[in-house]
Amino acid sequence: MSKTFSQGDVAAHKTTDNLWIIVDEDVYDLTKFQDEHPVLQRVAGKDASKQFWKYHNEGILKKYKGQLQIGSLDSKKEATPPTPPDTPPPAKKEKEVAKPQAESGTVAPVPGKDARELSESMDPYGDLVPYADPSWYQSYHSPYFNETHAVLRAEARAWVDSEIAPNVTEWDEARKVPDSIYKQMGERGYLAGLMGLHHYPSHLTERRVQSVDPKSWDLFHEMLLTDEISRAGSGGLVWNLIGGFGIGCPPLVKFGKKSLVDRIIPGILDGDKRICLAITEPDAGSDVANLTCEAKLTEDGKHYIVNGEKKWITNGIWSDYFTTAVRTGGEGMNGVSVLLIERSFGGVSTRKMDCQGVWSSGTTYITFEDVKVPVENLIGKENQGFKVIMTNFNHERIGIIIQCIRFSRVCYEESVKYAHKRRTFGKKLIDHPVIRLKLAHMARQIEASYNWLENLIYQCNVMQETEAMLKLGGAIAGLKAQATITFEFCAREASQIFGGLSYSRGGQGAKVERLYRDVRAYAIPGGSEEIMLDLSIRQALRVHKALGMKL
Repeated sequence: MSKTFSQGDVAAHKTTDNLWIIVDEDVYDLTKFQDEHPVLQRVAGKDASKQFWKYHNEGILKKYKGQLQIGSLDSKKEATPPTPPDTPPPAKKEKEVAKPQAESGTVAPVPGKDARELSESMDPYGDLVPYADPSWYQSYHSPYFNETHAVLRAEARAWVDSEIAPNVTEWDEARKVPDSIYKQMGERGYLAGLMGLHHYPSHLTERRVQSVDPKSWDLFHEMLLTDEISRAGSGGLVWNLIGGFGIGCPPLVKFGKKSLVDRIIPGILDGDKRICLAITEPDAGSDVANLTCEAKLTEDGKHYIVNGEKKWITNGIWSDYFTTAVRTGGEGMNGVSVLLIERSFGGVSTRKMDCQGVWSSGTTYITFEDVKVPVENLIGKENQGFKVIMTNFNHERIGIIIQCIRFSRVCYEESVKYAHKRRTFGKKLIDHPVIRLKLAHMARQIEASYNWLENLIYQCNVMQETEAMLKLGGAIAGLKAQATITFEFCAREASQIFGGLSYSRGGQGAKVERLYRDVRAYAIPGGSEEIMLDLSIRQALRVHKALGMKL
């Protein structure tokens, strides 16, 4: 803002038809905004910084600043970037190692110069609240991330902070994210990078991620992109943008006929068309092998006639394509196939469902009535669809894990920031040991889960898909349970720290309240916690028996 005002200038604007206030030395005209907040008349013409930060968070300021700020106080100093110190000429010396330095109650390693120089190559990033971001954001060394990940992080965060975060609450209440945001996902090349592929699919789309060369793309870029979008703190938002796509598109890309892929995929990756995964049925959730949606082959062998129902299908209400599990053979897993059903075929009806959480995700009840599907739309081989589904589950569950861990961090970060602001019994919340204990328990579970996640992403990155499916299914299932339990714990503890603010929608506790509602949407879909924990041990025992386990 170029305009400057004195304290006296602002004080002259204190009537209902001309109301200005000051927040952090910036001047805002709230004349047309006071209907929303009648309490503003109490601080009209005054510095309202203390009152503002008592009841609002930074997201509110970001959302309305561009609309309402008219200038700054003449006493406000312009922020000038610090002058970087001269870079000393390199000198060859023996590498210094970390040396433990004794202190009462602690043993802290003192990093040598080489360690400091390596840290400087990956600058600290974000607000630097401990454990609120992955450790490599906070100057820790990492064997997994490099500059290509850092530039993608900056690109994604800038987009989320400007286009998404200020509007999430409004979209959640409306139960819909604007189609233009999904379209941007395509235009920015993000959709193409979120299919669990080892390489960016340049052969399927002309779209590119601006900050990353397609040849450099790996599964850690996908992980990072999902993580940064999840920072907005809304499961409904994340599922709207990548929920149905992330689990409905990969089976088509990996197992669909080339002619089908070439016809369908470009429109999806551009963000013009939408796809979802239709597996779960009213009577078949985790028990996928016993689904009943039926597909009968016509006498001429050219079409399948599909009849049945699907329930709790993410994005179904908006989808043009449905990657659908159907029964083409006998009972059990060996009678299951996967078809790509197109809405344009007719006989497809969708009804939006009202659910506890993820409001803007478009959870849907689908009915298929005599839908005529060409045999060319078979994904994989007939009666071998269970392999397609199982391969896809690893990618689905890893997506859930990434989101849950970031949502846990959001609950934790919001709690830390609030605890430094809120005062009770004469001191800040953060000064109460019981609050620090809650934060410590949140942090230890977040970091344990995230480090396990990094390990599994690395394994997926270096293993072939079949090997990963056989070896990692159990571990991924176990981490899925770990991540959802951590998410539930952090949401509850954050709610306790925020108190009544996390019980009412909107305001300072908006993210915590919303995420608390989203918890069950992560604990149940993709395999319930109980099923996942049992699978993790059964699968691990099977794999290690094949490896030569000795008992």
